Amino acid sequence: MTNVQGTALSEAVTHANIPTLLMVAVQLGGDLTLLDRYRLTRPRGLSDHDTGGLEPHQQRELRELALRVIEEWRAGKPVAIPRPDSALLVRMLSAAMGEPVPDEYAEMIASSLGLEPVMDLRPTSEEASPRSRVIVIGGGVSGVCAAVALEAKGYEYVVIEKSDRVGGVWNDNNYPGVGVDTPSHLYSYSFVDYDWKSYFSPGADIREYLDHVVDTFGIRHRFAFNTEVLSAEYSDDDQSWTVSFVRPDGSRDAMVADAVISAVGIFNPPKLPDLPGKDDFEGPSFHSELWPDGLDVTGKRVGIVGNGATAMQIVPAIADRVEHLTIFQRSQHWIVPFEKLHQRVPDPVRLLLREVPLYHAWYRARLGWVFNDKTYPALIKDPSWPYPERSLNEINEGYRRSFIRYITDELGDRTDLLPVVVPPYPPFGKRLLLDNGWYRTLTRPDVTLVTDRINKVLATGVEAAGTAYDLDVVVYATGFDVLHFLSTYEVVGREGRRLAEEWDDNARAYLGTTVPGYPNFFVLYGPNTQPGHGGSIVFTIECQVNYVLQILERMAESEAGAVECRPDVAEAYNERVDATHANLVWTHPGMETYYRNSAGRVAVNYPYRNVDFFQVTRLVNPDDYIWEARRD
Repeated sequence: MTNVQGTALSEAVTHANIPTLLMVAVQLGGDLTLLDRYRLTRPRGLSDHDTGGLEPHQQRELRELALRVIEEWRAGKPVAIPRPDSALLVRMLSAAMGEPVPDEYAEMIASSLGLEPVMDLRPTSEEASPRSRVIVIGGGVSGVCAAVALEAKGYEYVVIEKSDRVGGVWNDNNYPGVGVDTPSHLYSYSFVDYDWKSYFSPGADIREYLDHVVDTFGIRHRFAFNTEVLSAEYSDDDQSWTVSFVRPDGSRDAMVADAVISAVGIFNPPKLPDLPGKDDFEGPSFHSELWPDGLDVTGKRVGIVGNGATAMQIVPAIADRVEHLTIFQRSQHWIVPFEKLHQRVPDPVRLLLREVPLYHAWYRARLGWVFNDKTYPALIKDPSWPYPERSLNEINEGYRRSFIRYITDELGDRTDLLPVVVPPYPPFGKRLLLDNGWYRTLTRPDVTLVTDRINKVLATGVEAAGTAYDLDVVVYATGFDVLHFLSTYEVVGREGRRLAEEWDDNARAYLGTTVPGYPNFFVLYGPNTQPGHGGSIVFTIECQVNYVLQILERMAESEAGAVECRPDVAEAYNERVDATHANLVWTHPGMETYYRNSAGRVAVNYPYRNVDFFQVTRLVNPDDYIWEARRD
């Protein structure tokens, strides 16, 4: 605990989030009557709800009380309730949110607070059975998470990363405005606290964070950088995987391991539209992932092809600098406000997050509820709902009305834009985007929104519906080949089975993690794992790594040489996934989305709640797997 001046702490409490502060006061001081004395209201939308809906005098009173118990704790008084039981955890989060939280979330709340860690990082005893040799492919968020867990458990492992540093997708994308649309304190691992500078971090801050994690756990030497994996091939004879790769000097080499963890993610490789004349454009033209270093768009006429999450970050970031911006819209998106999207975390609040771990823990727990499963009921189709073309149920319709009010307010007198920006499909049908000034940018006189389909690319611009738009730069913000999972290297399983041929654009895995016929091979951020309705993929990855490590530990304990998911278990699971999706928004017929493959199957999103994934990955059911004895 650092030596913080009382005045600094007092200022920090003055700036604190009231609902979070109430939880800290209750747990440090032990006075449960505070939960009834300060009745907080329910936040609207994705708001942090900093006042909690309390009257000013109540806020002052609570801040004074919280400051007193924090100072007493810092002076040495023990935490009054160090481990709240399940019932109390649910009661506390319900009070913090101003709405009921179901009892089944108790264990997940405990994990958010660090009471029941998502991943068990306790060292394995020296007397334990020999560890497997593991190769991790990819050094982004997933690969770093796997490395931390493998290091803690004493595995012999290496992480192979194609770039020169950790970061993954955050290394690949350096376009203007790049950043997360998940709150920073949620887009982070549960096992290490971090002093975030912004509520929603830019890409550079995410890279710094991953560097911090790697150095905190002393695992940088485990990474083989500037090394590109070509293939991973399983040998049934010796129950091992051979991973072939290209070293930094261009030479080819290979390593053998007992198990492989694929951590390459899904946002690669980049996807370019098949447009006539694309190669004829005379100025700079590139996919957003390949934004040229040093490119200056000041005074340029810039065209952005696409209007999804990437375009939404680029457009407001460059609008003030360009001569004219032309956006070629492919389809509409639901875009919602969040008050802190571009805000830095005030220094006093950063101090509180650093110095009072319970404040950090409860702030994260509240974010988890707001951004995780709270919206899940809005995704479910109501067969009796009279307006299925525009919404799914009464809750979904409420979101629609709220979003449209916001869009209307943002556009102001530009009502001509309403028909072309309001989506015709239900909210949450595509990835929900956070507004960073998109609508206001559209109203600028130097911004043109084109909704006609592009006919062709010209030497001097782009033609859509017979109209030519003169441009100096063309940016393709057209996404990635998401549906072809693990397409950046070849995976060969038992009897020469090739995963790319079996999956094509219809990837399936048990819990999105293991695939029959590919023993000792584990996929992080695999098919049907993305929390499409909200939440943090980092949490999902931690759940997966926890699950994978359990399998590896059991392999060691039982002296198994190979383990793979039973085909009948995997098939039954994916049938349930598809059946559940049939009743959710992502199978709505009135839209196109990268979540669905060419046959209309949802292959990307997880169809259940975050709490469900947390629970099913908590413990491995050994009966789901075939355990093959080790061959000496």
